[in-house]
Amino acid sequence: MTRFRFCRPAFLILARYAVARCVVASCLAVCCFAHGQDYYPNQEVRIGDLPSLTAKSRDASDVLVASVEIIFRDKEVCCGKNSALEDSVQRADPMSLKDIGARLQGRHLLSDGRPFLVTAEYLPAAAVNSGQLIGALMEKHAPLMEWNSRLYVVYGVIFDETLDLSTGARMDAIRKFLLLDARFSNARRQVSFDRLTDDWGKVQGLLMLTAAPQP
Repeated sequence: MTRFRFCRPAFLILARYAVARCVVASCLAVCCFAHGQDYYPNQEVRIGDLPSLTAKSRDASDVLVASVEIIFRDKEVCCGKNSALEDSVQRADPMSLKDIGARLQGRHLLSDGRPFLVTAEYLPAAAVNSGQLIGALMEKHAPLMEWNSRLYVVYGVIFDETLDLSTGARMDAIRKFLLLDARFSNARRQVSFDRLTDDWGKVQGLLMLTAAPQP
């Protein structure tokens, strides 16, 4: 892996967990080389084993069902007939990540009576940070993302990493979100949101979902 050592001018300093715009060409053009930092562009993390499920229709409710089923990867949990989350998902507003999270959050029972706990964390667009998202993907937890009033499953990101050699602090700037559109089963299924060219103002937020057995 190629390493670039550089120092950053103040106006390009990135907060440790901020999702920020970073134009790499411009950054490299104005930065001077030094021994304080290592820079790793175009790093990637993705979940490669998500189910290839497609929504029954392009209706937002059906897209939500398919997307949540992709995320949990367990049909007993979600979202077919007699699954634990079937009713909760059907009652949720498919155009509100906040409502989806509120409906799914908490203790649920599988068909055989075993309890499990769903943790749901809604992040408005302004509160999304790179460290949390990258960490979730590394642990194979795929979030939901609402962009331009449509739901997507985030299966990966491409990001730039800066390592401060003196402190060990790591700063990540996400360049691209890799998304699954459950409405489609063809080439249109995989799309991406580019932080340099797409409008972040059209992103409503992300919903982090995890499920774990409860003793």
